[in-house]
Amino acid sequence: MTVTIVRACLRDGRGGSPTAVLDDTPLTDDERREVPVRAGTSHAVFLSADRDGGGVALRFFTAEGELPGCGHGTIAALAVLAGRAGTHEVTLRTRGGTLEGRAIRHNGNGALEAWFAPGPVRLRAPAAGEHDEVLAALGVAGHPPGCVVATLGRPRLLVPLPTRSAVSALAPDLDRLRTACDRLALLGCYLYSAPTPEGRVAARMFAPSIGVPEDIANANSTACLAAHLARAGLRGLTADMGDALGTPAAVRAAAHHGPDGPEILVGGTAEIVRDPAPE
Repeated sequence: MTVTIVRACLRDGRGGSPTAVLDDTPLTDDERREVPVRAGTSHAVFLSADRDGGGVALRFFTAEGELPGCGHGTIAALAVLAGRAGTHEVTLRTRGGTLEGRAIRHNGNGALEAWFAPGPVRLRAPAAGEHDEVLAALGVAGHPPGCVVATLGRPRLLVPLPTRSAVSALAPDLDRLRTACDRLALLGCYLYSAPTPEGRVAARMFAPSIGVPEDIANANSTACLAAHLARAGLRGLTADMGDALGTPAAVRAAAHHGPDGPEILVGGTAEIVRDPAPE
């Protein structure tokens, strides 16, 4: 196997979420789970030709197992495809659905810009007391107004906090959080600061149930937040992530009016690094 390491969702050319990308081969799912572990990444993305639709099929794995989708993994896959063929527009088929993606290679600096349409986001307000145990595990006092359950593939809880410093100070009990999320079938929790007038937030994503205590960058949850904030008229969003892990990242999203609600594009800048394949 040849594994490509992509730093997805760079911020000002730095950081980004290391993601393993490779052409799929006849592996068992247990062997696929081993790839991110041996590559030193949170996620691995497996690419193959989509025989039915002529695009590219993607499968996403963490050490815990397969995911129906992964936003920064999709950005990493698009970067690899663009690295092979230059500007690349492609239909991507995942276990969670069909996506349209585009990546542009910027000549001279090695950077690639990748965007995709993640599909419709379903939003609902939590029932009274539904997430008390989750909020307690996060260390969030009281019941912040504006919490939303957002589903894009799998549901996750979006939790607003008043300031960037409040986001930075979070120190959740991850074992307790995993138990609470498992009980409610939540992917995890995405906490974010009040957006600036320009649409910038600080955000952190905790997903211990899928083997990712904290994600450096989470594009799908940022897309969910963009859909939520579009209700209040915000059309552009940049989420600064990864600072608590010492790896700055930025995910961008844009919302447009659609016949059935906001239509979201989400993306970021990526850089490709070649690494030896895990054995």
